[in-house]
Amino acid sequence: MFTGIVEELGTVAAVDAQSDAVRLAVRATTVLADARPGDSISVNGCCLTVAERTDATWTADVMAETLAKTALGSLVAGDRVNLERAATVGSRLGGHLVQGHVDAVGHVVRREPGEHWDVVTVSMPRELAPYLVDKGSITVDGVSLTVVRAGGEEFTVSLIPETLRRTTLGFREPGDSVNLEVDVIGKYVARQLEARGVLA
Repeated sequence: MFTGIVEELGTVAAVDAQSDAVRLAVRATTVLADARPGDSISVNGCCLTVAERTDATWTADVMAETLAKTALGSLVAGDRVNLERAATVGSRLGGHLVQGHVDAVGHVVRREPGEHWDVVTVSMPRELAPYLVDKGSITVDGVSLTVVRAGGEEFTVSLIPETLRRTTLGFREPGDSVNLEVDVIGKYVARQLEARGVLA
């Protein structure tokens, strides 16, 4: 479980393609402070397991399903990635409850720079629309954000200077792919309503 508060921007050190998976090595500092094999680290919003670590890098095995359902398959050496360690009991929940289970890949549609923040529009598959509400939560590339406007096939978020400086969202351009995870509480509520025949 994560909070969507990015701890650092890491750098992809290597992408080793295998027959049905990828071995991803990431250069980092903060998330390596107490990382051990078996620990979970969110990479652009996708929960990965530490397989190996050195003083400067950690490595994860990314299976075919993850490559097919997220934007991690397009990563190359040198790319910057958002990193967050799993939350601990007693952690401040600065963002919202994030599982690190990507629901879909969206794309940056447009950026509208302001004096102090950017308004960014992101496309999404229509099936995610029921889980988004104005002023609700969404995770974009692992960053917990508040939805400004929720639509049928896209939504908008406002990015404050801190988010622009500390995450990949500061340099994502129109056309770039981003990992999306909707609010898990909304998904469970919808599932229960469906089971009771309230939702079709």
